[in-house]
Amino acid sequence: MRLCIVTETYPPEVNGVAMTLHRISGELAIQGHHVSIVRPRQSSEAQNATYQDTLIVAGLPLPGYDSLRFGLPCRSKLRNHWKTDRPDIIYAATEGPLGQSAIRAADDLDIPIVSGFHTNFHEYMQHYKLPILEKMVKGFLKKTHNRTRRTFAPSKDVISKLETMGIQHTRLLGRGVDTQCFSPEKRDPALRQRWGVGNGGTVAIFVSRLAAEKNIPLAAKAFQMIKERLPEVACVFVGDGPAREKLEKAHPDFIFSGMQQGEDLARHYASGDIFIFPSVTETFGNVVTEAMASGLTTVAYDYAAPGRYIVEGHSGYLATFNDEDAFLAATYRALDSIDDWPNIRATARRTAESLGWDGVVKDFAAELQIVIDEC
Repeated sequence: MRLCIVTETYPPEVNGVAMTLHRISGELAIQGHHVSIVRPRQSSEAQNATYQDTLIVAGLPLPGYDSLRFGLPCRSKLRNHWKTDRPDIIYAATEGPLGQSAIRAADDLDIPIVSGFHTNFHEYMQHYKLPILEKMVKGFLKKTHNRTRRTFAPSKDVISKLETMGIQHTRLLGRGVDTQCFSPEKRDPALRQRWGVGNGGTVAIFVSRLAAEKNIPLAAKAFQMIKERLPEVACVFVGDGPAREKLEKAHPDFIFSGMQQGEDLARHYASGDIFIFPSVTETFGNVVTEAMASGLTTVAYDYAAPGRYIVEGHSGYLATFNDEDAFLAATYRALDSIDDWPNIRATARRTAESLGWDGVVKDFAAELQIVIDEC
């Protein structure tokens, strides 16, 4: 099939949505489909840069994230583009102005369009002290997604929430993990030495965007608790974002490695021992399966990827959703069972090895073909 993916975020941006869409598009191409991309130009790109099978549209910086962009409305541009390069189906992966333009242009041309739910924007409102907007955002999301023929979400618990919101025709689009990239074999003794620990020491690590919606204060609290139990531990934040500057000032004893990509990111994961991830706003949580593939002992809340793939005490540790005391208690359980970590890490790795992208994308393509056949 000829599929066009419309998204506000895509590499060279580094975030879970961008990397997921890049992997899905690559796997679709491997399976014989033709994939084109519509996205905004990013701040790191030259203004005259062009890419094969990619339409670059105008964008503006996302407030609070100067390095990220959102696409501006461009209904006419998309309509003209798809008149000459008509896809069989369109996947609007994000709900911003670019996604809205894609839905309208697809309707103009009678091209079937489906949508993706990758980010719990409505839940972000509380973390940015804007709870009054949550109901408004939910209404916007419902209206947007119900204008498309399917809404794909990465986990069953997200699908359940979407259906409660009144979003119809939901389907599962799961997530795989690259177990060749993310592997215990990438462990780097030199990196651990720079962090101040040897092979016998312990590294507690957090990998994600450093922003309010990731529950950073609880991650810091868990790190402090670990340091009290293991004074020689290195506590490492991998990632960047608007919360970094304040966090660094408050915790000069923590290590901040900044944003990492590719092999460097894999080395950082594999050079850790325990992965602390208290976010409560994930639709899936790619970092959890990446940590498991890297052979880490993970502590996380019991939902999305952790709830689906972590078995308490066997492949990691789980806490009741959004219960801070429960999360710290789960961290204590992990520390009390430190002698069991080799088995837990091996089990986590085996679990990740079963999460290939091939089957995930085949199922996605099959559902897209059903939509095409219905039209």
